[in-house]
Amino acid sequence: MTRTVYVNGEYLPEDQAMVSVFDRGFLMADAVYEVVSVLDGKLLDFAGHMARLTRSLDALSMDDPLTEDEYLEAHRQLVQRNGITDGLIYLQVSRGNPGDRDFVYPPKGTRPTVVMFTQAKPGLADAPAAKTGWQIISIEDLRWGRRDIKTVQLLYPSMAKMEAKARGADDAWLVEDGKVTEGTSNNAYIVKDGRIITRELSHDILHGITRAAVLRFAREAQMQVEERSFTLAEAQAADEAFVTSASSFVMPVVGIDGTPVGSGAVGPVATRLREIYLEESRKTAI
Repeated sequence: MTRTVYVNGEYLPEDQAMVSVFDRGFLMADAVYEVVSVLDGKLLDFAGHMARLTRSLDALSMDDPLTEDEYLEAHRQLVQRNGITDGLIYLQVSRGNPGDRDFVYPPKGTRPTVVMFTQAKPGLADAPAAKTGWQIISIEDLRWGRRDIKTVQLLYPSMAKMEAKARGADDAWLVEDGKVTEGTSNNAYIVKDGRIITRELSHDILHGITRAAVLRFAREAQMQVEERSFTLAEAQAADEAFVTSASSFVMPVVGIDGTPVGSGAVGPVATRLREIYLEESRKTAI
């Protein structure tokens, strides 16, 4: 089956979906993106992703070419046209095609480029790794300073993820000034004496949509949450660790740089948070 892709208002077969070589997303990584999960044919946390998209665009003084209703309709069309039950929808908005390469922003009125496509992930909520947990390595955080803007500047996270794979691990946690910032594509957490600890929001980390939901659900379940930085040594000495993201939901971490976290097995807090997140998110999916 040929995948149907959205490009600037058109639904096209993927082999016909094209963007100009002069597009600033291609030349300058001058673009932002979102990834929305699909479970049972419905969109999870859609409003949150749209709010963050608006925030990212505003931070870069980039025009938003569509309304939230138009984004929603396009997402639903892609789910339907591609027969997606479980999977992801990737959305990217770039500053558009100015007709040539220049460091200066294009003239006002240049139309942004909007691309959306689906990725089928059957059984997304039943990933085997949720039962066994991830092994993590640590690596120095060398990204730019505005990680709160969800841009397509993903080369360094990709390099970090490849380093993790080369060392037999599942992912990497990025470390700056001795403190863990986040994972390559997820927010990072530890659990100590029943308290969930995760870095506070700032320019240093992505303001995760799944993060916000998980922390809300944790507090509603009377779990203790502390938003602060933590060191790698704290993480290795924790009772549990986990990450959150739109694609992995809540994923336990059982080892960091070869040191087992807690018992070295998936712990009860991460397990319960994953259950709560999936249950509550399915209730509000649209």
